[in-house]
Amino acid sequence: MIKRELQQRIEERLFKGKAIIVTGARQVGKSTLMHQITDNSALKRLILNCDNPEVQALLTTPDSQTLRRLVADNKIIVIDEAQQIAGIGMTLKRIIDQYPDTQLLITGSSSLDLHDKLNEPLTGRKYDMKLYSLSTKEIFDDKGLAETTGMLEQRLIFGSYPFIVENPETAAADISEIADSYLYKDILKMEEIRKPALLDKLLKALAFQIGSLVSYNEIAQLIGADNKTVEKYIDLLEKCFVIFKMNGLSLNLRNELKKGKKIYFYDNGVRNAVINNFAPLKMRQDTGALWENFVIAEKMKHNEYTAQRFTTYFWRTTEGQEIDLVEERDGQFYPTESKWNPKMANVSIPQKFNDVYAPQSFNVVTPDNYLDWLEI
Repeated sequence: MIKRELQQRIEERLFKGKAIIVTGARQVGKSTLMHQITDNSALKRLILNCDNPEVQALLTTPDSQTLRRLVADNKIIVIDEAQQIAGIGMTLKRIIDQYPDTQLLITGSSSLDLHDKLNEPLTGRKYDMKLYSLSTKEIFDDKGLAETTGMLEQRLIFGSYPFIVENPETAAADISEIADSYLYKDILKMEEIRKPALLDKLLKALAFQIGSLVSYNEIAQLIGADNKTVEKYIDLLEKCFVIFKMNGLSLNLRNELKKGKKIYFYDNGVRNAVINNFAPLKMRQDTGALWENFVIAEKMKHNEYTAQRFTTYFWRTTEGQEIDLVEERDGQFYPTESKWNPKMANVSIPQKFNDVYAPQSFNVVTPDNYLDWLEI
């Protein structure tokens, strides 16, 4: 099994008197990670899968006797897909307070449900972390330089889910199965989603617009919905780790775009499954957009796993000047442009951006230097 970057961070926080919450899309490896952490431990453990109705019944407002019998002499309790349990926050609080020597490891695939249920009951009692599909560093550490660079095109097309990376011969069928059967499971359970066909149309529209400015009004007209419905569905898709939004950077200059968003997919393979296009790069018209999505998603993974707290933006002016990614921390700016063709890497930072933001650095990321950029 490929060792995950998050494993060390979790192990360093075990038995500190707090629950450890790991959220991320279904099938990215949360359950496997929990096994990797606990399998070699001499401590007694209990693993509960909350997709199981019997487990749901046990954990939904249990009485003191049930809770005592459940915890018993277990020193580590893994609660998988905890967003399925009504009132899970109070149940976890009771375990932490009454059994302080027991370590709780919690996973969830919907930040919408889970964070709402946990934030207030577990204030000061939890560590929050995110797990994504495999990062470039995880693949590099496991497979080495030649295989990592050799599978770049595969990852741009089929994505980086663990099962996909390890089974490239069936990648198209497998990532389609993940997209169709797993990824939207939590969204479709929510009573707000009454029109799955509309969700499918929205996803296709977003998939064709990665790297471009997204107008909720235009998408609403395209799929036959109203703006509020589009906004709500996009919010749910983000909270279930399918897509993520990026805002434009603006210091209220007249010529900067003050409104508008870009939307990216957490995983390239899911994006391509949505539009059912797994053609090789030489046959595609969207290679630049795939590279941009990949670069931004990989930097997000890198920042999360190394605990670098950047706020991310894109930058664009009404004259069409733009930068794909601007990271900001403590008032300092780090812009990055992505270019699939290394021959196009000799670009300069727009003078207007340079004058206003005085960036600390400017990177142009290509397949030739992306490992350096990711500090590998």
